Amino acid sequence: MLSLLQIKNFALVDRLTLQFSQGLNVLTGETGAGKSIILDAIDVVLGGKVNNRLIRQGTQQASLEATFEEDERVLAWLQQQEIDTLDDGTVVCLRELSLTGTTVRSRSRINGVLVNLQLMGQFRHLLVEITAQGQTVQLMDATRQRELLDLYGGNTILKQRKLVESAYENWKKAEKILDKRKKSEQERLQRLDLLEYQIKELDEAQLNDPDELQQLEQERDRLSHVVELQKLSYQTYQLLYQDDNGEPAIADRLGEAEMLLTNMTDYDRDIEPLLEMVKSALTQVVEAGKEINGYGDRLEADPQRLTEVEERINLIKRICRKYGPDLADAISFYQKLSAELEELNDDEQSIEKLEKEYNLAEEELRNICQELTLLRQKAATKLEKQLVKELKPLAM
Repeated sequence: MLSLLQIKNFALVDRLTLQFSQGLNVLTGETGAGKSIILDAIDVVLGGKVNNRLIRQGTQQASLEATFEEDERVLAWLQQQEIDTLDDGTVVCLRELSLTGTTVRSRSRINGVLVNLQLMGQFRHLLVEITAQGQTVQLMDATRQRELLDLYGGNTILKQRKLVESAYENWKKAEKILDKRKKSEQERLQRLDLLEYQIKELDEAQLNDPDELQQLEQERDRLSHVVELQKLSYQTYQLLYQDDNGEPAIADRLGEAEMLLTNMTDYDRDIEPLLEMVKSALTQVVEAGKEINGYGDRLEADPQRLTEVEERINLIKRICRKYGPDLADAISFYQKLSAELEELNDDEQSIEKLEKEYNLAEEELRNICQELTLLRQKAATKLEKQLVKELKPLAM
């Protein structure tokens, strides 16, 4: 109910504060005393039409403020519009008028929050009903008719309405999530195409070892210099183990040194460690000579393998330029692409899940609304009979 009305510079009123008590309040007075101004003020503060005559002559601004006590419907509406409630259980509607030339501009607030006139017009139906002679305005409004019918139907209908509100919120939430997901579907498909192309390219490259490029370059260098390596390995073999020119090899020299040191140990045992070092060196030189000889024998020119290696090196370098910069980075990038592809494919199932959730929410809302409709129809039938019974004695 309206508990307080404050008027400033409105019509003929300079300043006025009216406090209303519980129950019936009656404004009386002679014609021209200003009763209609108060009603006009209530109408204007709740979104009624304005003109420049409503701002008191000689002023440029007017303000109207109405304070109402909250009820369950008002509180629910405020929460729905995300407007904070006041601690004292009231709701304050404010409308400020300003005059520029002959043009009137206005701003409306509910609990300090700016609102447009359309929203204020919706809110006024929860607060007041202004009825003139021969006119019942709200009774012609379908929304108000439903409100009255639901009040007549009692707690059963009111509880069902809350179920409808909850189901509607769930349905709108599911719809919003699904719409957002569908809008991103095109981007997802485009990304999928790119990922599939890149992964296919990397799959065909068969990249597994981050050291492969280094190993291939070593193999290429070896295959490209087989003849030179054979020549150098043979020269090394001759130097270490056997010289075809009759010159003593290193192994021969170490053998001679071993014999000399052996003779020396007959007279000085302190030389034995040195003898062991020479023996060890001789053994290693002999083994090295045999190894380098075997290495030279195993070397073989292979032009086909050299071509394969060079092609593989070029492929890997091209992959590294696109996905690297080095092979380890390219392999890591491939793993990331695979994980993203799996995630995007899971999103395809996600949209199906969201569509299912949306359909379930819609079906639930439809069923609850049908139950509310049946309850209203039942209440309307009962109300119709009651009205006919009450109007019959009045011959209406």
